[in-house]
Amino acid sequence: MNAKHPSLVVDCIVFDPGGRLLLIRRKHLPFRGQYALPGGYVEYGETTEDAAARELAEETGLVAANVSLLGVYSDPHRDPRGHVVSIAYRVAVAGYDLHAGDDAAAAAFVADWQDLDLAFDHRKIVEDAVRKGSKTGQR
Repeated sequence: MNAKHPSLVVDCIVFDPGGRLLLIRRKHLPFRGQYALPGGYVEYGETTEDAAARELAEETGLVAANVSLLGVYSDPHRDPRGHVVSIAYRVAVAGYDLHAGDDAAAAAFVADWQDLDLAFDHRKIVEDAVRKGSKTGQR
């Protein structure tokens, strides 16, 4: 049986105390060179929370201190490579000393993130994080 199934990824939303958003510059297609949230594919046998912490560490060097569910993004057209479902997490980190690694060409906390064109549907994910965070007093 050769059935098609969606792929599963995680995306991480991290704000520093000054309200800057953690973004990477993608090293690979699609969206090479464009800003994106840190994240990636969930490995077989891995929880999505563990995948979020692992991807964050691999791409930015930051250590997740707390991972909390933001939402699930399942538009079949959100990724040009095919049907990819993202589970997005708000992540608090243990420190803010970062460096790019793995699939990231660069990683930085960006103050003017509202003015940037983000890869995939990451603009919607960040807007949801900001909207939901304002209800709880977080950014």
